[in-house]
Amino acid sequence: MDESRQFSPDPGAVPRKPAPPPALCGFLLLLLLIFAVSYVVGAHAGPVAPGMHGTGTSKGGGGGSTGDDMGNMHGGGN
Repeated sequence: MDESRQFSPDPGAVPRKPAPPPALCGFLLLLLLIFAVSYVVGAHAGPVAPGMHGTGTSKGGGGGSTGDDMGNMHGGGN
């Protein structure tokens, strides 16, 4: 084989880092923009149910649901 035909990079050239395709960058930017807009709209709209509280456990024991309600919900009453 002829060794003069082998590829030898230019010694002064800076090797390029592999960059993601522009379409992927555009998609990620659009996705970020959509999430940002939806967050702002949701924050502006406020809570869905203003009287609703978190799912924390209550210390008082009152207001808890018993197992009797579940039978009526599914139509399995006596």
